[in-house]
Amino acid sequence: MSLFFSALPIVAVIVALLVGVRSLHAALVGVALAAVGVAVAFPVAGDVAVPALRLWLPVLIEVLLIVGGGLLLSEVLRVAGAQKALAQWMLAHAGSGVSAVLLIVHGVTPFAESLTGFGIGVTIGIPLLAHCGLSARKVALIGLLGLCAVPWGSMGPGTLIAATMAGLSLQSLGVASAMVSVIPFVVTGVAAAWLASAPGERASAVLRGAVSGMVLTLAVGGANLVAGTAPAGALGALGVIVLYFGVGRWRRSSADTGRVRAVTLDGQARRALMAYAVLLLGVLLMGRVVRALELPAVWHMLASPGLWLFVAAFFFARGSVPAQALARTVQAWRQVAPVTALFIVLGVLMAVSGMATQLAHTLAGAGASYLFAAPFVGALGGFVTGSNTGANAMFAATQAEIAHALSVPLLPFMAVHNVSAALLLMASPGKVEMACQLAPAEAIQHRRWVQVAVLAVDGVAVALMALLNVVLGVLAR
Repeated sequence: MSLFFSALPIVAVIVALLVGVRSLHAALVGVALAAVGVAVAFPVAGDVAVPALRLWLPVLIEVLLIVGGGLLLSEVLRVAGAQKALAQWMLAHAGSGVSAVLLIVHGVTPFAESLTGFGIGVTIGIPLLAHCGLSARKVALIGLLGLCAVPWGSMGPGTLIAATMAGLSLQSLGVASAMVSVIPFVVTGVAAAWLASAPGERASAVLRGAVSGMVLTLAVGGANLVAGTAPAGALGALGVIVLYFGVGRWRRSSADTGRVRAVTLDGQARRALMAYAVLLLGVLLMGRVVRALELPAVWHMLASPGLWLFVAAFFFARGSVPAQALARTVQAWRQVAPVTALFIVLGVLMAVSGMATQLAHTLAGAGASYLFAAPFVGALGGFVTGSNTGANAMFAATQAEIAHALSVPLLPFMAVHNVSAALLLMASPGKVEMACQLAPAEAIQHRRWVQVAVLAVDGVAVALMALLNVVLGVLAR
């Protein structure tokens, strides 16, 4: 009976999402069934509930602020046309062909996604890819592959949830996730380069895609070590952009016998760069101040992306956000925030009540074979929720308990889970539909091809991470 009640909320949510129930309603069903399980089979004592509330309420508030700030910054930049202008300026510096495609997949899209999240990177990358001479369906597919750094999307609330539920530090999980991400970074780079190259050039293009993925891995991993997890995705992607700028400049210089053509950066794009600088420097500098002064936990919000996303948005808007942008942000937040909050509540209920432990011990009965299955479980969460945050809220506590039950090292196990839970975001039906709508019109006719192709690329990456999980688990024993 306890196994039935521990599995029921997760199974119900997955089934509801797969049959087309709205995410909000599916989350409500999951929370309601978890509450029933608490009442019937998994009672929670007050001395457990109160500390859990103190731990998770600040996390919940911070995540919801990050969601709101990311949406607001994205919207004010979109209304002003700044994102498009800035991205076009970046593309003009990188040349054309495979280099331009890899700049978008490993630079522009991850940079925009890391700062704002929620698939916004796709809305920047796909319009640029449309000018790269690719077919409409390739534009949609390659645009989705740019969502390869989602563990750092919107400055990492999903990774924050996974770290908190597993009892790990955010930075340690961020660094480990960056190292594991070499697999999806290389796989997406290879796939994008192969799609963008002519048949006779594919060998060299694939090599360039693999190298680009490794460079992004080193850049994001280094940024995690030096600056912390929240800004690491943006800083790592920025490093890749700078690299492609340098390569593009060298090529133009060689082609023009030493003369480099200037590419104009308009006022809106310059202000967008300044807003991004405010965001990154605010998070970095205040984080150092909070740590140096050893301020109490309540002061942590001074260094939170949840604060600095709003500061950057108001900085760009010069203190006056357009009514249209504010209205669209509120509308989007009302759709995203309740679902995000409910999935967090579901995960917390399962963790605190012992449901996650019960379910974990049952799944761990599969023994070492579960090491191979674990990344697919995380990927399923990302696919059905369309969110790394939602997937980690659903599964992170259970996955952490399974790692303990199997006596395998927790950090690499959770890193593999975290990256897997983020990866299939790009294959979720909502993101595929958005990509096909943003691509040239004929992409709509190839929606099924795009869906199957992105699932195939993701399947390869998740299978490789599953093998890595098995190897790490066996070595630990």
